[in-house]
Amino acid sequence: MTTEKRQILVTSALPYANGPIHIGHMVEYIQSDIWVRYQKLRGNTCYYVCADDAHGTPIMLHAEKRGITPEALITEIAQEHQADFRDFHIEFDNYGSTHSTENQSLAESIYLRLKEKGHIASRNIKQAYDPVKNMFLPDRYVKGECPKCGTKDQYGDNCENCGATYSPTDLINPVSAVSGATPIEKESEHLFFKLGDFEPMLREWTGNNGQEKPVQTIQREVSHKLKEWFDAGLQDWDISRDAPYFGFKIPETENKYFYVWLDAPMGYIASFKMLCEREGIDFDTFWKPNSQAELYHFIGKDIINFHTLFWPAVLDGADLRKPTAVFAHGFLTVNGNKMSKSRGTFIKARTYLDALNPEYLRYYFAARLNNRIDDLDLNFDDFVQRVNADLVGKVVNIASRCAGFIVKKFERTLASENTEPALLQHFIDKGATIAASYENREFSAAMREIMELADHANQYIDEKQPWVVAKQEGQEQALQEICSVGINLFRLIMLYLKPVLPATAEKAEAFLNCPALTWENRHKALLDHQINKFKPLLTRVDEEKIQQMVETSQEDMAPAVSGPLADEPIAETIEYADFAKIDLRIVKITHAEYVEGADKLLRLELDLGGESRQVFAGIRSAYEPKSLIGKQTVMVANMAPRKMKFGLSDGMVLAAGPGGKDLWILEPQEGAEPGMRVK
Repeated sequence: MTTEKRQILVTSALPYANGPIHIGHMVEYIQSDIWVRYQKLRGNTCYYVCADDAHGTPIMLHAEKRGITPEALITEIAQEHQADFRDFHIEFDNYGSTHSTENQSLAESIYLRLKEKGHIASRNIKQAYDPVKNMFLPDRYVKGECPKCGTKDQYGDNCENCGATYSPTDLINPVSAVSGATPIEKESEHLFFKLGDFEPMLREWTGNNGQEKPVQTIQREVSHKLKEWFDAGLQDWDISRDAPYFGFKIPETENKYFYVWLDAPMGYIASFKMLCEREGIDFDTFWKPNSQAELYHFIGKDIINFHTLFWPAVLDGADLRKPTAVFAHGFLTVNGNKMSKSRGTFIKARTYLDALNPEYLRYYFAARLNNRIDDLDLNFDDFVQRVNADLVGKVVNIASRCAGFIVKKFERTLASENTEPALLQHFIDKGATIAASYENREFSAAMREIMELADHANQYIDEKQPWVVAKQEGQEQALQEICSVGINLFRLIMLYLKPVLPATAEKAEAFLNCPALTWENRHKALLDHQINKFKPLLTRVDEEKIQQMVETSQEDMAPAVSGPLADEPIAETIEYADFAKIDLRIVKITHAEYVEGADKLLRLELDLGGESRQVFAGIRSAYEPKSLIGKQTVMVANMAPRKMKFGLSDGMVLAAGPGGKDLWILEPQEGAEPGMRVK
């Protein structure tokens, strides 16, 4: 690995300014931030920029629904996004917005340059038009069946199942997500970017010309997908939208606006330009065509086509440099399933932050991430075990086992000699392997190496038994030396974890009373050095807080009242055999009461026709307990019991409604009896 200092610019995909950040988004930002922090730790010049993606019809419609301007909405969302990122220790060098003068200037100048070179075409097209709202529908506001693979409930621009891209008018059984009406086709003149002009360049840049490259710009899995698109033929890209639209007006047109996917990636450049103007950085060093600086985009696998085809082609056509590489990652699943509002696993970043330490999630993601595009699963049981065992049981334990003796018996002063040079050198040498794993985005491999070192350090302490030595007369120097070695091993482990746990590393530096930990100073042991009193750096994960987080997410994501089917579309079709597995029974509520410490729950006792069940139901906002006693309702009788901190919930009662006061338990007609099965 080269020791020459590098100049690097890193971006993450721009979050859309139409809603909150959730933990699925955080996979990307945590991955990017760890890699950037590692580069800075090595002494490289590395800038990390991002911005809110602040244009498009969804933002316009959301603002209209709220009764505010789009500008007011994106300002509000920007503050929320930046607070979430800050509290997750995501350290951007600049965070901007695509709705900025810098971005408008870039979008206009790049477009005009492309037009001048003949890369822009104009023609009339038929578009999906909402006859109720009297507006052309953006791709994501038309849903239907994929014309390639037949998957239902897909957006109008690309299929999440097979990856195909298409026009909304190609969808089978399309529906307007704005009004629920069937869209009609209406003709309009649109502007197109001639992507096919750049096919030879794109084949060479992506490595799809069959030649190996010294630096692979895309992952192997992405290369296979791109080959399919190349073989199908590169289509012209529609870059304009009709009014009404919130965005930048296209120069030399009357009522055409830049499609959000044209000006959004330009936000990378605009955000960096803001940083350059503020810090006096040479912009051209990073963006001129022959730039030797490195440029990396971290993105999700769902936007590969935009970043590996359209974006490099636009840059090339505008005489700007192309990315060094594009790093794609998979989606987040929770407990083996897609994030679910009903299960409470569609968790907002702020909901997580209100419950748990952000560095728990940073470490867990790091321990699962590699440089491929595999989906990453957040399993809560594994999450608790891994954080408690690794960070608290191994890493923090090293310092806590040694610090007390140094503070109490040696006036906080470490030994003046390193009595285990071979052991310390082994830890230092491991830095090369760990560095290679960080560099290659094999974070899980880096975490395994670091935890093996933590095991080694704890084994050393177990073998030396300082608690025994402390009781032996005349062994003061030996005790000081043993504990000093332990503290120095801990220091190296915290250095290696610093990109992942920046806040904990800062606390460790305060405890060690040492300069900021860097790769270059790892060789210098702390000798004849005073440390500070040790304070717990991390505490064990509280499982009750995870449960509370899940419950809060279920409540937070309850849909608002505005047309049941529009707010919560019908789920995917199931077979009768799937339904037959659910055992629905009539029950009578014999007792109901509030649950102390639970704002949303009622404890119900249910008569199942000779059998009694206890169920905790989230209906407190809609019912007084006494009003329920004697009523009959329907429950899922064969659901696995759920252990809660209030007791065992053995089943689930059924209710309809979006939440809050608008909830209604299902009540059977007269004649139904407890225990009867609902078929």
